[in-house]
Amino acid sequence: MKNKRNRLLSNGLFYIFIFVILLSGINWALGGSDGNGTTKNIRYSDLIKDLKNNKIKSINIQPANGAYTVTGTYRKPQALDKRGGTRFDFFKNSNKPVGATKFSTTMLQNDSVVKKVSDLAQKHGVAFSGQGESQSGNWISTAVMLIPTLIFIVMLWMMMSQGGKGGRGMMNFGKSQVKPRDPSKNKIRFSDVAGEEEEKQELVEIVEFLKNPAKFTKLGARIPAGVLLEGPPGTGKTLLAKAVAGEAGVPFYSISASEFVEMFVGVGASRVRDLFDNAKKTAPSIIFIDEIDAVGRKRGNGIGGGHDEREQTLNQLLVEMDGFEGDEGVIVMAATNRSDVLDPALLRPGRFDRKVLVGCPDVKGREAILRVHAKNKPLANDVDLKEVARQTPGFVGADLENVLNEAALVAARRDRDEITASDIDEAQDRVIAGPAKKDADISEAQRKRVAYHEAGHAIVGLVLSDSRTVRKVTIVPRGRMGGYNIMLPKEDQAISTKKQLMEQVAGLMGGRAGEEIVVGDQSTGASNDFEQATAIARGMVTQYGMTEVGMSQLESANTQDQMVKPYSESTAEKIDLAIKNILDEGHKVATDIINTHRDTHRLIAEALLKYETLNEKQILSLFKTGKMPEENDYPSEKDALNYEETKEALKRKEDKFLESDSEDQKGSDDAEDSEDPKTND
Repeated sequence: MKNKRNRLLSNGLFYIFIFVILLSGINWALGGSDGNGTTKNIRYSDLIKDLKNNKIKSINIQPANGAYTVTGTYRKPQALDKRGGTRFDFFKNSNKPVGATKFSTTMLQNDSVVKKVSDLAQKHGVAFSGQGESQSGNWISTAVMLIPTLIFIVMLWMMMSQGGKGGRGMMNFGKSQVKPRDPSKNKIRFSDVAGEEEEKQELVEIVEFLKNPAKFTKLGARIPAGVLLEGPPGTGKTLLAKAVAGEAGVPFYSISASEFVEMFVGVGASRVRDLFDNAKKTAPSIIFIDEIDAVGRKRGNGIGGGHDEREQTLNQLLVEMDGFEGDEGVIVMAATNRSDVLDPALLRPGRFDRKVLVGCPDVKGREAILRVHAKNKPLANDVDLKEVARQTPGFVGADLENVLNEAALVAARRDRDEITASDIDEAQDRVIAGPAKKDADISEAQRKRVAYHEAGHAIVGLVLSDSRTVRKVTIVPRGRMGGYNIMLPKEDQAISTKKQLMEQVAGLMGGRAGEEIVVGDQSTGASNDFEQATAIARGMVTQYGMTEVGMSQLESANTQDQMVKPYSESTAEKIDLAIKNILDEGHKVATDIINTHRDTHRLIAEALLKYETLNEKQILSLFKTGKMPEENDYPSEKDALNYEETKEALKRKEDKFLESDSEDQKGSDDAEDSEDPKTND
């Protein structure tokens, strides 16, 4: 009910409706309520004529401002002329005949004029009356003008103060709606942020300064005014900022940069001022601006000649972070995925003078993150989080949390009380490629083609094992893929060599080579392989200087999609030729490897057709011994329950629980009966 009431009060149509109702009430109170028709304004000559024609029923004369005001009623409604009447009626019924039942006119204060009117009225039996001069006429006229004006002003003020999202009215556009979070309610600490030890060390000084600023100020030290957290999405930048505020125990203002910008020019700058004013009142405090690149991009690209709303907001932010007022005990933390697009003035010392790169965690960091997210999840004895961390290179904190959450959902779907290693394995596949399409109708010829395609990837990856290890191969379709293989590096790598990149290209070409050698035809299934291989080859040519094109960076990650390339047409031709040579060489290496290991290639493909999914242990066993291992660690995807089977399994589990519960209850009742002396009798 409260939300509905707030929505009603914030609706401008509500106030317009109330305004119309009040005006109608005023109209009714000032004479529109009698329902006897409209008053007709006539001349004095018309009054005399109507008296002679016996059209008037009653007449009243009242002196006012040196003249007589004559009012009265007609015996029958009279037609209105073009001047109309004096009644102000919003709700006049257009279908009802309109006629004047009253009249109004003025005449001079002359005895002869009054006598003439009186005589005519007496002659035709018209009720004649007179009144003294009214003192309230001016007040009524003034009220008629002022009351609607005052009502309009009140309604406009209410619309301004109540309208807008979250109670942000027109008068509050320039106010920041961010409220500081209570430090006592912020339970996040550095212990909750796993896998980012170096990043936490960089932020410890911020916490110590907020707790004990005198320790730094007495040595003349200046704490960084701003800390920029940069890194891929999901690495925990916002979580780090909350942990800093939680450790320091200070108010924490969190806002997205896009909330500063509105359609009205100057609103963003006003909100920046208001936000910093509020933060200074509760200093020491922390302001966290998420996705700061929304307002912090390089200036000079605006349509309004450098005076657009975004640039005004950025200018105000620059002033607030390093203005004339000096240090106010307010530390600004910001997060972005694109620090390369930020304005240089924002990154200079005195503003965001400390930059913390929050990158993807290494294997130790991933293990620590998994342990944090596994605290409230029952894990089976066969789950090794260290092995899971090794199998998930490139995963960030959000991905790892999603893997364990999906594993819990898979375990529940399979009617288990604990999360097993096979559940986590299935969850990894779901995160990487999506859910399995177990009921897809796939022909035997297509399954055979996919099996030899994936077996080709596996063979090349096993032979060229300098940098990558084949962990899993499957022909179960997921998402848009008919099958896929997972090849992971043996260890985390900060850099890659030319040999490793060439091996990756050859491994990606192994699928197409396997199809061509065994099936003797080509298919569209290698399109994603070509996309990845081309990206690697282009990077080798244009970014890493690994070919005869030259040791120069012709492109970067941010210039590949630009319409105008920073090199000539002849250089572009050399780049295309170098990329083609790398891809051709990778395809040739893959073809030679598969031709050399035809028997092993066939064994892996046949095993895939039989088991659908092979893990690292099974693939190595087939490669070395030509046989499957005795233990099958991971079940086939067919063993995963579908929706209907899951419902039945849960129902069986519930029935079993109710049955055991009723047996326990019966046993306790029997025990009570045996202890009762009356029953023993």
